[in-house]
Amino acid sequence: MTGTGPRTEAAPPEETGDAGRSRRFQVLTRGTARPEGGGRAMGAHAPAPARQWPILVVCGSVLLGLVLVAADVTRAGLVLVGSALLLGSVMRRLLPSVGMLAVRSRFTDMITYGVLGALIVLLALMAQPHPVLEIPFLEDVVRFSVR
Repeated sequence: MTGTGPRTEAAPPEETGDAGRSRRFQVLTRGTARPEGGGRAMGAHAPAPARQWPILVVCGSVLLGLVLVAADVTRAGLVLVGSALLLGSVMRRLLPSVGMLAVRSRFTDMITYGVLGALIVLLALMAQPHPVLEIPFLEDVVRFSVR
């Protein structure tokens, strides 16, 4: 081993003078920071479901889309599911507080909801039979990769 010295164990905090700090990770998490916009979407005076209206709108739209898929209206149901995720992305961007719709940072939530929503909508529009959207080079890519 060139360039590295001998390994030493970290001294306990009492010996280093840092009685309240440790260089090791805590075993139990004592607190977590809320995501940006993770507060209530409405004031405390409103009932609990009304305070979380953004996530209820997104989940309700996804549920309705899945009911449509179960009722054999697959394309419309999947477009509704993808649109609900796109709506979640837009709400995450525009609203200052979205309650439980805020999971990670604002940027990460927007990208995650937006990319997944756009992919679901695009795949639903390209589904067979009779696709609404056709991408010309996609058939060549599939033929090349299946050879």
